Amino acid sequence: MAEPGPESGALGEEEAAAPAPKKRRLAAGERYVPPPRKLKAGVSFSAEHFAETSYYFEGGLRKVRPYYYDFRTYCKGRWVGRSLLHVFSTEFRAQPLAFYRAAARAGRLRLNEEPVRDLDVVLKNNDFLRNTVHRHEPPVTAQPIQILAEDNEVVVVDKPSSLPVHPCGRFRHNTVIFILGKEHNLKELHTIHRLDRMTSGVLMFAKTVEVSKRIDEQVRERQLEKEYVCRVVGEFPEHEVVCEEPILVVSYKVGVCRVDPKGKPCKTIFQRLSYNGKTSVIKCLPRTGRTHQIRVHLQYLGHPIVNDPIYNMEAWGPEKGKGGKIGKTDEELLKALVEEHRSKQSLDVLGISEEDLNANAENQDSGNSSECTESVQADPTSENSCPAEGTKDPERNETPACTLDPDTNLETLEKTTELGSLENKSGQTGENCSEEKDPLCVECKISRRDPSPKELVMYLHALRYKGAEFDYCSKMPEWAMEDWEE
Repeated sequence: MAEPGPESGALGEEEAAAPAPKKRRLAAGERYVPPPRKLKAGVSFSAEHFAETSYYFEGGLRKVRPYYYDFRTYCKGRWVGRSLLHVFSTEFRAQPLAFYRAAARAGRLRLNEEPVRDLDVVLKNNDFLRNTVHRHEPPVTAQPIQILAEDNEVVVVDKPSSLPVHPCGRFRHNTVIFILGKEHNLKELHTIHRLDRMTSGVLMFAKTVEVSKRIDEQVRERQLEKEYVCRVVGEFPEHEVVCEEPILVVSYKVGVCRVDPKGKPCKTIFQRLSYNGKTSVIKCLPRTGRTHQIRVHLQYLGHPIVNDPIYNMEAWGPEKGKGGKIGKTDEELLKALVEEHRSKQSLDVLGISEEDLNANAENQDSGNSSECTESVQADPTSENSCPAEGTKDPERNETPACTLDPDTNLETLEKTTELGSLENKSGQTGENCSEEKDPLCVECKISRRDPSPKELVMYLHALRYKGAEFDYCSKMPEWAMEDWEE
């Protein structure tokens, strides 16, 4: 669990004024560990976080200049009694041990805010770790975020494809939350629902906790109506189609689901809007909110979304998953999907990197260092928005994301919501960080192919979001027009 910061609410006066706990007498050679701090519920970002770096635009893409960033965590229960070196060698294998030794020498590893000099130090309960890295974010489409409506209670936007809703995984500044804060001065927004990173369309935020709770109650009572449009392969039936196949999550890390009798119950209603001889435009009315629900149901029906980077891939076999026929184990399917994207140099489209895959070779879906808990309402298109092991039913809105629970803080690693920054040795931040390559940064030594703007668009769009007191709608996307051609 991460150290408290502005995102979780600063310590109140009463907390700050509380007397410090008395230190017990330490045995000879015993290392003192300070008690963990309490965090307040809620996540927000300040001007300090928005100023960590800047954007630039190139080739139809929005890019983030590399910057220094602190990953913070409290010691996990299973780490207690193990050396820091052993933890790095078994659970943080994205980098060789030589990297962590060099990072320690450079003062980038800190234990309870003291520089780590010896990686053989044995970890104790409530130890707090800080690792400063040079961070690179994947590019997203340069399409601006359009604000559809704003009042004292809500902000409603038309989200472009390829943008995650909030910081998660490798994304931080290239997210809707950060762009709204940096470019529109819209801060301390409360996420009501989420959209898949590759899905565009209506996205709603509450400005206060009270509004968020009120709308969340409508979500719980299934009083919200959601309407999507998509373009699918082939001639979809003219009559209304209802799909109620249960959906099972195959991998949280890669973000893959499939129809399975052991999955959660789902229901989606489909209505054809047009057919151009090759592809069909479909209106989708999800009645439940399972992960990837629309995409998985369309694949099962034999009409996957035209450019779906997961469910319209050769890895699913000759029928591409139609009727639930895959012919592979889940492990074989995931490996085939990753290899297919690796061959196309398009792993970023999945939201993962080679480093992610290396780091999770042994424990792919264990909610480890590259994941964080998300607690907002899941949309039926939601992609791998970092659910950790034991993630609750996405139909329910559980406890706020990334807060410190005294019963679970040793088992929860928060990287993307407890955020810090560190100036480099020259005192440079923001734009200047990209002018000098970091000697310890692997990303600085790699030349990656940028995705084209076309690769960052999937033909799935949240067209309408309607509740008891509101009805928000966006324009029909260009690819959904009846006369549109590839």
